[in-house]
Amino acid sequence: QVREWKKEGSKRYMCTGRPGWLTVSLRVGKYKKTHKNIMINLMDVLEVDSERQVVRVEPLVSMGQLTAYLNPMGWTIPVVPELDDLTVGGLIMGTGIESSSHIYGLFQHTCVAYELVLADGSLVRCSPTENSDLFYAVPWSCGTLGFLVAAEIKMIPAKKYVKIHYKPVRGLQKICEKFTEESKKKENSFVEGLMYSLDEAVIMTGVLTDEAEQSKINRIGNYYKPWFFKHVEKYLKADRTGVEYIPSRHYYHRHTRSIFWELQDIIPFGNNPVFRYLFGWMVPPKISLLKLTQGEAVRKLYEQHHVVQDMLVPMKSLEKSIQTFHVDLNVYPIWLCPFILPNNPGMVHPKGNETELYVDIGAYGEPKSKQFEARASMRQMEKFVRSVHGFQMLYADCYMTREEFWDMFDGSLYQKLREQMNCKDAFPEVYDKICKAARH
Repeated sequence: QVREWKKEGSKRYMCTGRPGWLTVSLRVGKYKKTHKNIMINLMDVLEVDSERQVVRVEPLVSMGQLTAYLNPMGWTIPVVPELDDLTVGGLIMGTGIESSSHIYGLFQHTCVAYELVLADGSLVRCSPTENSDLFYAVPWSCGTLGFLVAAEIKMIPAKKYVKIHYKPVRGLQKICEKFTEESKKKENSFVEGLMYSLDEAVIMTGVLTDEAEQSKINRIGNYYKPWFFKHVEKYLKADRTGVEYIPSRHYYHRHTRSIFWELQDIIPFGNNPVFRYLFGWMVPPKISLLKLTQGEAVRKLYEQHHVVQDMLVPMKSLEKSIQTFHVDLNVYPIWLCPFILPNNPGMVHPKGNETELYVDIGAYGEPKSKQFEARASMRQMEKFVRSVHGFQMLYADCYMTREEFWDMFDGSLYQKLREQMNCKDAFPEVYDKICKAARH
């Protein structure tokens, strides 16, 4: 298809032909209508190499599909981002994180090679040792350097359960201290925090295990079970710590049934026990279905009165960041997920020259802040994130100017490769693809 496009005179930019409503991002890209759509229907797990401990997959393989395939073979991947429908391609070209990221980094850091079709129609493989510039430039590039057709991801042995500790913590300073302390411990397989207000949180730490106390097993993924964030809140309300064993796959997709806590705005009675028993099997609705059926007016309303944002900030700025989120947005619960950010080349790396501990702060829901105004409030948040050398996840609405965007992200390697590989006529720049200012 790329060669065809060249033959026809490379008149328009190219993009993947997957319709916008199918993606998990709430954004519907307008570029799908104007660019040349390249159909990439690659959705298979290609090989499982247990000697190298690597799985090779095509870009449309989803997280739900991959864990279902690998777990029975005794394997899993180190970072399994939350929602079942997230695809490998999206997690590499965008980014992905999970509560194991304090050990392994972001999803891209668990990948050992990519295969891409470039603007000239050639197929290349890149890894840290071969075509390494391209290997480090691909993550966060949103499909603007080439089309991903396969990726190799590290595997680790799977275990049956996650033994999880719930600990309610009160007081913002205490929350930040406890969260930082747990995030630094490599013996924790998983670390996650849910904040229910500015000074109340539950911090969860988990360890992978094959043994479990039968009486404490909680199959949280069953359709009739309470939503996970509601279940966690019980420990806060009762002010008690707790220990449970959750089957691994249920743990990996623990926020899937309630789309974190987005579903409470869509189906307010969704966590009602009667609804769960009778209709729980019907949810969550596919995000793609919600996008496909939502009219323009509803979408505009959502944009103005609803926020879905993930900001990645250095752990040392956690307290300041939460206060900023509280003032500008006032959305709860807030998701806290720690991750290690290695000092690799590419768009995203720490300010200093060494690996640094970061945290993803996720705000999803209806802002309660009196002065919330989508554009102004988000620009204020973005400015704050730039000031602490943080990053905004690119699936969300981004209001930065081009200068601000390249102030947040390091474009040096990316721009160099776009130049070298003649991407300028083949793909838009990443900014033009995702930022609101560029699309209006």
